[in-house]
Amino acid sequence: MSANGTTAAPILRLSGINTYYGQIHILQDVNIEVGAGELVSLLGGNASGKSTTLKTILGIVKPRTGTVEFAGDEVTDKRTSYRIGQGMAIVPENRRLFGPMSVLENLEMGAYLNKDGKARTEDFDRVYELFPLLHERRAQLAGTLSGGEQQMVAMGRALMSRPRLLLMDEPSMGLAPILVERSFEIIKQVHDAGVAMLVVEQNANMALSIADRGYVLSTGRIVLEGKAADLLQNEDLRKAYLGR
Repeated sequence: MSANGTTAAPILRLSGINTYYGQIHILQDVNIEVGAGELVSLLGGNASGKSTTLKTILGIVKPRTGTVEFAGDEVTDKRTSYRIGQGMAIVPENRRLFGPMSVLENLEMGAYLNKDGKARTEDFDRVYELFPLLHERRAQLAGTLSGGEQQMVAMGRALMSRPRLLLMDEPSMGLAPILVERSFEIIKQVHDAGVAMLVVEQNANMALSIADRGYVLSTGRIVLEGKAADLLQNEDLRKAYLGR
């Protein structure tokens, strides 16, 4: 269900995904959907299978059975570069900026597939409108920014590729508690601008507070799914992840 209440074909669909590392069965019959314009959280602790799910979506890991569909196209056997070209973008764990390069140069790296000068200018305008601080700091080296500022650069860099789906890997990792809240405000801001998002995160409380829907992974299986507001009230989830 999109923000305006209409039902559209999902931008991302994982169906019956079974992924192995050698003989070890990592993902077991995983089904996940992200609708156009939707913000979905994928929750789970360490060794739950979150990273493998993300790698399967990106094509870094190939499932033994099951299908990955993106924007109506089956991409199960397609390379990572093809998926990125079709409109997937990722904000990796710990942001992974080019520290010795300026904010501007980092943003330019996100636009390397876009050779249209006018479109690039529009994309810079859009990113600077979302994050005015990045315009002020555009000449500053990315490595000298605070964690929260680096998160803005990482998201701005991803947005420069005009993604149809933005994947976020553990956005709260390595951030001070006060910055975690700011980071999720930034994520919500980007989502409110119309970008579909899948946020892979351990911090269930924060992730569900901004999501439309959520899935909970435990040892490679989806054990809970539903509307974010319902999951926040779920006793099993509260005990397991929210420490209540």
